[in-house]
Amino acid sequence: MQVLTVGNVFTGGILLRILMLVYGLWQDAHMTVKYTDIDYHVFTDAARSVWMGGSPYERSTYRYTPLLAWLLTPNVWLHPVFGKCVFILCDCLVGWLIVRILAAQKLSDYKCAVYSALWMLNPYVANISTRGSAESVVCACVMAVLYEVQQKRIARGSVLFGLAVHLKIYPIIYAVPLLVVLSDTNFGSSARNQTVSQQLLDRVISWFNVHRAMFFVISASVFFALNIAMYAVYGMEFVDETYVYHVSRKDHRHNYSMWFLPIYLQFYSPTSLLMGLVSFVPQALAVAVLGVSFNSDLYFAAFTQTF
Repeated sequence: MQVLTVGNVFTGGILLRILMLVYGLWQDAHMTVKYTDIDYHVFTDAARSVWMGGSPYERSTYRYTPLLAWLLTPNVWLHPVFGKCVFILCDCLVGWLIVRILAAQKLSDYKCAVYSALWMLNPYVANISTRGSAESVVCACVMAVLYEVQQKRIARGSVLFGLAVHLKIYPIIYAVPLLVVLSDTNFGSSARNQTVSQQLLDRVISWFNVHRAMFFVISASVFFALNIAMYAVYGMEFVDETYVYHVSRKDHRHNYSMWFLPIYLQFYSPTSLLMGLVSFVPQALAVAVLGVSFNSDLYFAAFTQTF
């Protein structure tokens, strides 16, 4: 009898998250050091403000889209643990998408179980969602985008990508490998007998194919539609807290880049903002180069960009 199956992995992963969720409630009630992430309290306070007809940005340090506060209003009127359950659900959705992606690549059920176990049975992963971090929501959106593009459902993937970037700006980096992979070669157009000059011209023109145009137009439309809707409700406060803050933010405590020490040493210097912008350029170039270089494998390209 085979023990390591997809069903068993998911059963174990769900039980692990339930146990950690229950333990977290006990630790919060009985210990000085709390299990719940401080951001979860920020989310809940913002949701309370929304529920009472106010702005989520009335809660200091809330730097996210209002959609998250709206989503978590049941924390106020139903139960404070509701949001954690949503994050756990998204966490498990990522595991399910891993299985679907691997199955689409013709891997055996056993290998699907092994690789999904790296996510579902990983206590570090389970800890993030059960502590109340919203990262699993963004992660689920990104994985869904990659899966939909793999299945050549560009419209769905585009909608999800626009949503993902609205939720948190960093998934914009995956636009590079996604746009590269949406070539006519990968999406069904056949090559013709042409001269070298015609082939070069076609390569240039092919960058503006219908697949890339569809992805760009739909994802951008969703992104801007959500932003316009949020702006209509909350005005410049939404723009400042959700986007401008992160551009101008100086942070020497949550920074693991190679530029940490220079930023730390110049934190109070007038040149510190310039240092932050200069350090961003090589990172942006690296992300772009990686996305293009490994475009033959969309998932590996996204992996190298992330890590």
